[in-house]
Amino acid sequence: MTIQAIAWSPSGAVRIIDQRALPEAQIERDLESADAVADAIRTLQVRGAPLIGITAAMGLVAGTRELRAAPRETFLACLPQLVRLLAAARPTAVNLRWALDRMTRVAAATPGDGAAIWERLHAEATAIWEEDRAMCRKIGEAGLPLVPDGASLLTHCNAGALATGGIGTALAPVYLAHEAGRRVHVFVDETRPVLQGARLTAWELTHAGISCTLIADAAAGALLRQAKIDLVIVGADRIAANGDFANKIGTYPLAVLALHHGVPFYCAAPSSTIDPSLEDGERIPIEHRPPEEVKALAGRPVAPAQVAALNPAFDVTPARYVTAYLTDRGVMQPPFGGEADP
Repeated sequence: MTIQAIAWSPSGAVRIIDQRALPEAQIERDLESADAVADAIRTLQVRGAPLIGITAAMGLVAGTRELRAAPRETFLACLPQLVRLLAAARPTAVNLRWALDRMTRVAAATPGDGAAIWERLHAEATAIWEEDRAMCRKIGEAGLPLVPDGASLLTHCNAGALATGGIGTALAPVYLAHEAGRRVHVFVDETRPVLQGARLTAWELTHAGISCTLIADAAAGALLRQAKIDLVIVGADRIAANGDFANKIGTYPLAVLALHHGVPFYCAAPSSTIDPSLEDGERIPIEHRPPEEVKALAGRPVAPAQVAALNPAFDVTPARYVTAYLTDRGVMQPPFGGEADP
C-alpha cells in the first residue's frame, strides 16, 4: 500500500491528499492553520472517521505553531477556541472529538512554556496517527479469516487507506488477503451523492492491483439475491454502546438486504470509534449536508433547480443486523463498555 492520505510536510504543515480531486488527479495540499484544516474536514478534502480524528489532532498542532514563543498561560488560553473550531467541522464521527479531547488533556498535563507544550502536542498527534496505522493492521488481521481465497465481498463508501492513517478499516482484511496471495474480488457501491465508492474506493483498489467491480448502489440487492456476494464489510463513524452504528448513507438498507439473503454483514472500525456514552444509535448526531450535493452529479445539475432535496450524510444501522464488529481488539460483540472490551 503506497497511498498515504496524511503526513507532516517538511515545514511542519499538515499535508493531505485533496480527495475532491480524485480520481482525475492526485493533488497534495499543505494546510498551515487550524482554519485551513477545519475547512478541509468540512469540505471533504479529507474524510473517513479515523482520518478526520488524525487530521484534527494535527490541525491543532498547525494552529498553535505561532504560539510556541508564548507563555504557558497564553498558549493554554488559546486552545479552547481552536478546539471548538475543529470540533464543529463535522458532527457525526466520534473520532474527531476523541482526538481533540486527548490533545487537550495532554496540553494541560504538560509542564513548561508554549514551546514545550507545542512539542508535546506534535508528538501526541504523531502518536495518534501511528496508532491508527497499527489499529488498521489489527482490524485486517481480525477480519482476514473471514476472507478466504476466491471470496467476493461488497463494501459501501470508502473505508480504506484514504479514510485512515493506514490500510483502512473495512478494506484492511482485503489488503491483507491480497498480501497473502488470496484471490479476492470487491464489489464497490458507487455511494451517492458524493460517489466516495466510485471516486475513492475503486481508485484505491485499482491502484493496489486488487480486482474490483463498480456498481450502482441500487444494484447491490440484485447481487445479493443472485448469491454473488460472500460477505459485506463496511466502516463506521460512530458505534453506540449497544452496537448500533452510523455510517455513510445507504449502509442501513444494505444491512437489511444482507440479513434477508443470509449474507454475513460486518462493521469494521477502530475501538476509538466506539462511543459508550451513547446508549443506542438514536442518540448519534446525523450530519445533514447541502442539498446541492443531491441535485448535481460531477458538478452538473441532475434535478430542477427549484426542487427540494434531503441530504443526510449518514444513516444508523441497528446492531441486530450486524454479524460481528471487526476492531483492533479482535472480533467483538456488543454491548460495549468504557474500555470496549472484547
